[in-house]
Amino acid sequence: MAPASDTSPEGGPRVLEIPEGDNRERLVCPDCGFINYENPKIVVGAVVGYGGKIMLCRRDINPRRGFWTIPAGFLELNETVVDGARREAREEACAEIEIDRVLGIYNMPRISQVQIIYRASLPAPDFCVGEETQEVALFSWDDVPWDEIAFPSVHWALNDYRAVEGVEVFAPHSNPEGDLGNF
Repeated sequence: MAPASDTSPEGGPRVLEIPEGDNRERLVCPDCGFINYENPKIVVGAVVGYGGKIMLCRRDINPRRGFWTIPAGFLELNETVVDGARREAREEACAEIEIDRVLGIYNMPRISQVQIIYRASLPAPDFCVGEETQEVALFSWDDVPWDEIAFPSVHWALNDYRAVEGVEVFAPHSNPEGDLGNF
């Protein structure tokens, strides 16, 4: 396939083409052959329970500032997914959590995200507002502010958490049937 453009005065990946042995267009550097592979972002987090309640954080950043979510965010370089989920709970709720197991792996291809969400607990009700959070609270199931939940995947994770309450071993959940995460 012919290069899409090669007008950049600077070096680096700037030509859109299908590299040899590949099957999709990628930005390639015509000078050195470097291929810029863009891959999905990984989000990690946890549905955190304590005393029959669920911890939620009211976001103080966009997108969806002012809406409620679970402690979650992008995985950092050189970080395990478990360490990332623990870090997000510390950053957003100043909470030290105990990870139990993977609750769900959710796919959002439209925004190129994979979300790995754990089931976790608080060993004690020690938490407070973190740097990206307006408010942190524990909610009973009937008091969850469902109309103020930030993202569809948070709804999925909360419902999946509820479905496995008291269940010792379970397979990780995924997107609800028929929902491809293209919201």
